[in-house]
Order: sequence, then structure tokens, then C-alpha cells
Amino acid sequence: MNGLVLVIIAASVYALAYRFYGAFIAAKVLAFDENKTTPAYRLENGYDYVPTNKWVLFGHHFAAIAGAGPLVGPVLAAQFGYLPGALWILIGAVLAGAVHDMVILFASVRHDGSSIIDITRKEVGKVSGVATAIAVLLIIIITLAGLSLVVVNALYNSPWGTFTVAATIPIAIFMGIYMKWIRPDDVKGATIIGVTLLILSVVAGPYIEHTALARYLTFSQKEMTVILASYGFIAAVLPVWLLLVPRDYLSTYMKLGVMLLLAIGVIIVNPEIRMPAVTQFVAGGGPIIPGKVWPYVFITIACGAISGFHSLVSSGTTPKMIKNEKDILPIAYGAMLAEGFVAMMALIAATSLIPADYFAINVSPEVFQKLGMKVVDLPVLSQLVGENVAGRPGGAVTLAVGMTFIFSKIPFLEHLSAYLYHFVILFEALFILTTIDAGTRIGRYLLQEAGEAIYKPLGDRNWWPGIIFTSFLISFAWGYLVYTGNISTIWPLFGTSNQLLAAIALALGTTVIIKKGKPQYMWITLIPFIFMATTTLYAAYLNIVTNYLPKGNMLLVVLSITIILLAIIIIIDSVVKWYGWLKKGKLTKEAIKASVFN
Repeated sequence: MNGLVLVIIAASVYALAYRFYGAFIAAKVLAFDENKTTPAYRLENGYDYVPTNKWVLFGHHFAAIAGAGPLVGPVLAAQFGYLPGALWILIGAVLAGAVHDMVILFASVRHDGSSIIDITRKEVGKVSGVATAIAVLLIIIITLAGLSLVVVNALYNSPWGTFTVAATIPIAIFMGIYMKWIRPDDVKGATIIGVTLLILSVVAGPYIEHTALARYLTFSQKEMTVILASYGFIAAVLPVWLLLVPRDYLSTYMKLGVMLLLAIGVIIVNPEIRMPAVTQFVAGGGPIIPGKVWPYVFITIACGAISGFHSLVSSGTTPKMIKNEKDILPIAYGAMLAEGFVAMMALIAATSLIPADYFAINVSPEVFQKLGMKVVDLPVLSQLVGENVAGRPGGAVTLAVGMTFIFSKIPFLEHLSAYLYHFVILFEALFILTTIDAGTRIGRYLLQEAGEAIYKPLGDRNWWPGIIFTSFLISFAWGYLVYTGNISTIWPLFGTSNQLLAAIALALGTTVIIKKGKPQYMWITLIPFIFMATTTLYAAYLNIVTNYLPKGNMLLVVLSITIILLAIIIIIDSVVKWYGWLKKGKLTKEAIKASVFN
């Protein structure tokens, strides 16, 4: 098997899925109405609700949903062989992830940009609404803290990385001002300026590292955590057009640009996939993921095929900026397919390494010794990138080495291998950071909605004391977990909680289709809902009995059981409501006609 084959298959499957399946759902199932005024116009406040060019918004949405998952997940899942991961990235993104994102974005647009919590409370009921609120707030704090740890570890004591990532902030602010006041809606001009400055900042990075400025850009892990949490607070408070949207749009050029270059590199080099289609670890006992291929490959790949975090973005920042309902298809369905393509590129990069070298990088030396394998190209790879890469688990280094290995085979690039390796590490940090800033703002929205029940003014999106208080609270919550290091003990919970949130969102999606008066199409969300709920609940149970309890980690046990119970409550409540609406006829024709979804 060659990498080029997987590239062609992925590109073909995603193009056909967008053209036919995505268009079918948009036209026949959800029936987008391009003449309906969106909340971006109806509630425009120049702050959260801002009509935004669809391609700029695509950039923001893609940057917000594409975090560590599509990069690291497929690399870790390569332990099972290239085939299980490749199949799930293709099938999952088309039939589950993209559908999940599009239905939730549609539901939120019709609910004035409300969150998944508010929509669930209104459409399913108070019980599910309260359970969803608790589950989502727990999950988003865990997610943001876990992702932040990756960025902190990538940027601390790294003036090059810190400079380049930090440079995207003033560049984005200038782009926002340019498109708002200097030359309104001149997206092309802002893009040219922004991308040019971004390239210059990337090129300048290694030179800055050797100047007097380096000492002011070198921070410890604790200092970097405070800086990152402060940035999250600022991104949550400032108007979306000033920092968040232009920065995410700018970052998308780097994200998709690097992946496009990798695809071109695969076409030129046509690397051999060295990892077998299926390894002996599909039955369990793997050095990276100890469980069996089912359910763990679906939990590990996460965002590369489907992610509950996407439902927070689709019911968070994005629905407040949609100019036209017809833009939902490219922004939601299209962005998920783009993320699936990124995941496939990451899988190719990881599996192009010799298996022994792959495991030597991705597990500790002690664990690798027990595998009875001998490294082949690892010394050469280490020399190529300029540092020892053995025993660097987590997936990020493995991906960087795999991408550098492919790029180094292109004529004239081999002597730039060390630079390319560090650039990819930086690229991964930037990839994740855009999820953190959007996630913090979404967390602020959720806290405002939840806080309204305690103190009504908190629910006012234009009340500045509430905005500042909730932004600080969400930034402090995940920042504290990173600062104290406690989040490292609950990182394994991220995979299952994130995918349980996807199941919850798909249950809401099924409710949307039923209340739209089209139960004949409910299978579109019902089938992936049943699969995700079954798979993830089983994985969560296995984590408790085979991992957390044997290690005596009661914190993980309590958190896991809490989220499992909340998910079960939401699922049961939803199924009971579906039965009442479909079998007992409790959903009248008048109610369907009056629904916001029609």
C-alpha cells in the first residue's frame, strides 16, 4: 500500500459525500431557507452577533473545531494498523461527524445562536437540559485544560515558537481592523496582508531565537500557563471580529496549507505505508492503547471522524455569524470533511515510518524493550531532525518526524529537515491554540446561560460585568487545572467524555428532525447516535474497571461515572420523548408547523 492511494481515496470520498450526501441533507432533510433572516442580522450587536463572510467564517469554524484530535488521534490509532483508522476517518467523517456538525449548527441558527444546552432544554425538556448543562460544562473545562497542556509543553522555553504564535495576535487584530474600518469586507486584501506577515513571522522565528529578544520570549511552564489562560480570557472578552475570527481565519491558511503541502509531498514521494493493515494489537495488549480496536480506535481518533466539542462550536460562535442558511453546508459539513482529510494525512505520515521506529518514538524506552523490536531508521531520523526523538510519547513528535521524513524526500528539502521538524511542532501548537481561544469564548456563553438561572443579568450577552466575570471564571477554571498539573491525571477521561457529548448532540439532532416533521429521515442521526452511544459507554466502562480502579484513581472513577450517568439520563429522556411523539402522536401537526425548524 502506498500513501498516494489513501490520498486519492480520501479526496474522492469526501468530494462525493459533499456533493451528494451533504447536499441531500441540506435540501431534503433540513431544507435551508436562504430567505430567512439569520440571528447574525436580527440580533447584530457588533460584538458576538456579526454577519461574516462565509469563507472567513469557514476559516474560523475549521480552526475552532480542528484541535489535537485530527493530528494526534490517528497517530496513536496507527498502533492497530492503518486500515481501522483509515476506514473510520472516511466513514465516520461522512456519516457521523459532518452530519453531527451540520444539524447542530442548523438547530442553533434557528434558535438565535443558542447553545446545545439551551436548545436541549427547549426541545427535549428540563431534565435533559439540566443534565446537558452539567455534562457540557464538565467536558469543556476538561477539554480546554487538556489541550492547553499540549500547547504549554510545546512553547515553554521556546522563544522561536512563542514569537511566531504570539505574532499571530497583532496580525489578526490588524486584519480585523482592516476589514472593519480601513477597507470594509476586503477579505482578499486582508488575506494577502495577513498571510504575508504570517510567513515572515515563521521565517523570522529561528533568527529571533538568537537575539536579545529571546530572553523576553522564554517562559517556564507555569508562566506559559498564566499567559495562555490570560490570552483565553482576552479572546473571550474582545469582539469576535477584532481577534478571534481573523486569527482563526489566518491560522486556517497555515493549517490547510501545511496539510496541502503534505498531500503534495505524498504525491511526489508516494511513500510506502510501512505499518501493516492490521497489527496483532487489534485484540488488545498494545503498548500505546492497551484496549481492543473496538471501542478504542473510535475514542482515540476522536475529532478526525466525529467530536462532541464540535457541537459546542456549532452552537457557540459560528451560528451568531452566519449570513445565510445556505452557508451552513460548506461551513459545517465542509469543514468536518476538511478535518477528516487532515486526519488522513496524519495517519499517512505516522504509518510511513517503519513500525519498530514508530513504537520506539511513541512509547517509553522501558516499554519498547519489552516489545522485542529493533529500531531501523531511528538514529538517522534523529540526526535528520536535530534531536533524539526516541521515547517521546503522545503522538505529536511521531507526527512531526513522519511529516519531516516525507518532506525530506523531496529534492532540495533534505538539508532543511531540522527546520521543517521544528516548524511542524510549531504548526501543531498553533493548530491546537485556535481551539482553546474559541472554546474559552464558548465556555463563557455556556456559563452566561447557566448563570442566568441564578442571577438574571448574567444571561444578558451585552452586560459587560457578566461578560468579564464569566470569561474570567472559565479561563481560571481550566488555567488552574493546568497550573496545578491536576489535569494530567484526568486526561484519559477526555476521549470518552468528548465522544459521549457527540452522542448527546446526535440525540438532539434526531429530535430536530422529528420536530421538523420528517421522521422518515431520522435514521441520518439515529444510526450514528446508537453507534456512538454504545461504543463510548462501553469504552467508559472499560476505562473504569481496567484502568482507573486498578490504579486506585477515584477522581477519574467519580468523574467517569458522573458523565456516564448524565449521558444515560439524556439518552433515556430523549428516547421516551421520541416514543411519545412518534407512537402516541403527542407531536401534533400544529406543533410541527409552529416549530422553529420550519
